[in-house]
Amino acid sequence: MLIPSFKKIATWEYWPSYMFYVPLLPYAFYLAIKARSFGFFSAVNPGIDGSGNGLESKYQTIQLLPAKYCPNSIFIEKGKNIEEILPKIVESGLKFPLIIKPDIGFRGLLVTKINNKNELSSYLKKYNSINLIIQEFVDFKNECGILYYRIPGEKAGKITSVTLKQYLTVFGDGNSSLLSLIINDERSKHYLEYISEINRDRLQMIPKLKEEIVLNVIGNHSKGTQFINGNHLISSELEKFLNKLNTEIEGWFYGRIDVKYNNFEELLKGENFKIIEVNGVISEPTHIYDASEGSYFKALKSIKNHWKLIYTIGVKNKKLKKGSYTNLSYLIAVYFNYKKYLKKVNALNTTI
Repeated sequence: MLIPSFKKIATWEYWPSYMFYVPLLPYAFYLAIKARSFGFFSAVNPGIDGSGNGLESKYQTIQLLPAKYCPNSIFIEKGKNIEEILPKIVESGLKFPLIIKPDIGFRGLLVTKINNKNELSSYLKKYNSINLIIQEFVDFKNECGILYYRIPGEKAGKITSVTLKQYLTVFGDGNSSLLSLIINDERSKHYLEYISEINRDRLQMIPKLKEEIVLNVIGNHSKGTQFINGNHLISSELEKFLNKLNTEIEGWFYGRIDVKYNNFEELLKGENFKIIEVNGVISEPTHIYDASEGSYFKALKSIKNHWKLIYTIGVKNKKLKKGSYTNLSYLIAVYFNYKKYLKKVNALNTTI
């Protein structure tokens, strides 16, 4: 394992998530006191279980979308073996490669591209004690995250964040093996263990001069994907598209959609794209992780502003009787269920 470089330590893009939230806890307590409830956020998205607090079923949430927008997906109940799953894959019309991931997941947890039956079998042997989702692999070349909100009672909403996702990539020099290129790349080397595993069959290949090698197509920051501030793409056309989508997702007032698309011009027209995930109140304005712009303190301010939006929406939904607050005991249960689930997944992840 490589020793973290000074650049990785000094660049806040790589810092652990608590560095972006612990400093804002006093503000969260202030909002809770104003709302007279620690569970004010539970009223934000009444159409999503827990308002999308991270423990909701991703499969059930994606079903809120019109079928034309989402990838072909099947739910795999825990305990199922490959002999039971393969007929479901055939019946649904899915083909390899596939994407498989936990039904409850966050920050790219165990999201994996599966290329064949053997890889699927290996994944299931390790993780079939939790509920899973299998989805078609959407082969559009671009991906972005769009954070949107609408105040209850208002006809139109606003986009507050667009994040363009640049997959981890290296370029050949005509002499070096792929492994050497990864080790010597300023970004890729920080993800050496993960990248080496998913590219193990081609580590010794020698890419041609200037040949582009995409190392990973899972658009999560934790897996090396670079998040680029795309807020310059926010426009009336894009907001019109999101407003229309919002009318088709009952009970969704705040969150981020992760979209794979061909090009942005087609996306604005509603062509050649798929929404691979819908997120709720735990959605971040992920453009803040573009360390080439702004600062750590600007990132904190952005998160703070979004918490204020969550408060405003939750209070308004409660007032309009569209949603309800949860009590402190529920929130404590959510926290411990989250820790229990994470512990279980981590234990699976270390199993040989």
